[in-house]
Amino acid sequence: MSVKNVVKFIVLIAIIAVVAYVMLQGLTLGTFKIKPVKDSIRQGLDLKGGVYAIMEAQGKVSSDDISKAISVIDNRVNALGVTEPVIVAEGSNRIRVELPGVSDPESAINFLGQTAQLQFVGPDGKVLLTGADVKDSKAVMGKDENGAQMPQVSLSFNSEGAKKFSDATGKFINQQIAIILDDKIISAPVVQNQITGGQAVITGLENFDEASKLAIQIRSGALPVTLKPAEIRTVGPTLGQDAFNKSVQAGIYGVIVVMLFMLAYYRLPGFVADIALVIYMMISFVVFALLKVTMTLPGIAGIILSIGMAVDANVIIFERVKEELKSGKSLRASIDQGFNRALVAVVDSNVTTLIACVVLFYLGAGSIKGFAVTLAVGVLASMLTAVVITKYILETVVGMNLNITKNLKSYGL
Repeated sequence: MSVKNVVKFIVLIAIIAVVAYVMLQGLTLGTFKIKPVKDSIRQGLDLKGGVYAIMEAQGKVSSDDISKAISVIDNRVNALGVTEPVIVAEGSNRIRVELPGVSDPESAINFLGQTAQLQFVGPDGKVLLTGADVKDSKAVMGKDENGAQMPQVSLSFNSEGAKKFSDATGKFINQQIAIILDDKIISAPVVQNQITGGQAVITGLENFDEASKLAIQIRSGALPVTLKPAEIRTVGPTLGQDAFNKSVQAGIYGVIVVMLFMLAYYRLPGFVADIALVIYMMISFVVFALLKVTMTLPGIAGIILSIGMAVDANVIIFERVKEELKSGKSLRASIDQGFNRALVAVVDSNVTTLIACVVLFYLGAGSIKGFAVTLAVGVLASMLTAVVITKYILETVVGMNLNITKNLKSYGL
C-alpha cells in the first residue's frame, strides 16, 4: 500500500469535511466571520414571498410607452433595493411586476405606479419647469425657519433647467412658486430672492421615508402613461417556505438516488464519482453565494439538472476507461486514455448547454434568468469536477495499490 497516496486521500476527505462544515454552520474567528452559505443566497418571490401585480395602462398607449414605463419602474425598484424583481410587458397594455421580500403590497404598487409628473407653476398659472429639467434628486435633512430638522428633497437642475429656475425666481420675487406632483401641490414656497445656483428644495414632507420615495420618483423620471393596478397578489412567506422545503427535499432525494446508483453500478469508480459530486455541489453553492444569486424554484431545477449532467460526464468517462481496459492496456494507461477520449464528448455536450444558458439569460426574464445562471454555474462546475477532480481522486485511489488490478471487475472496471 502506498502511504503517500493514502495520506493524500485522507487529507482530501478531511478538507471536504471541514469546508462542508463551514458552509453549513459558518465560522467565526475573532473579527473574521464567514456566514453559512444558506444565509448568503437570497430567495426569490416564489420562495421568499412578496408582491405580484399586474399594472394596466389607461387610455391609448403604444409599445414605446410600455417600454418606457418598464424602464421607469425598473429604476424605481432598483433604487428601493429589491432583489431580482420581474418587470415585463403582459400583452399590449399591461406590465407584470414581481417584488420578492416586499411586505406592504399597496404601498409598493402605489409608489411604483405613481405617474410622478413634477411641475413648477408660477403665480400666473403657467408651468415654469418640469421633471425633465431635473438632473438629480435626493432626500436630505434640512432646517425650517425655526432651525428645526425637517426632511427635504434636494433638486439639482440641468443647465437648461437652472436657467429657467433662475429666470423664474428673478421674476416672481415675494411671490409663490408651487411645486406640483401629479396635480397635487406638495410645496409652495415664497421666493425671497433670485436663485442662480441650479438648486432647489422641496419641503412640507411628513417624514424622511416620504422624502426618499419622492426623490426616487423624481430621479427615475415620470411615467409616460397612467398605470392602475388590475391585479395585486401577495405571495406569503409560508407558501414560499413550503415550496422551498419541498424543492430542497426533492434535490436531496435526487442526489442520494444518483449517488447510490453510481456506487452500485460502478463500485469503486462510483465511490470516486460520489466524492467528486459532493465537491461539485460545494463549488456550485460557493459560487452562488459569491455571485449573490437569488434562488428561485426554476433556479433549483437548474441545479438538479446540472447534477444529472455532472454524473453523466462521469458515466461517459468510466465507460471509456472500461473500453481501454478491454483492449489490453494497463489500469493507469486506461485511466489516462479513457479521460482523454471522453474529454471531447464531455466538453461538446456541456458547451451546447452553456450556449442555451446564454440565450436564456439574455432573452429571458426574472426566474428564467435565474435558471440560466444556476444551470451555467453547475455545468462549469461539473466539467471541472469530472475532468480534473474525478481523475485526480481515481489516480490517488489506484495509487494506493489496493490489489485492484487482481480483480478489476469486482471494482466496477
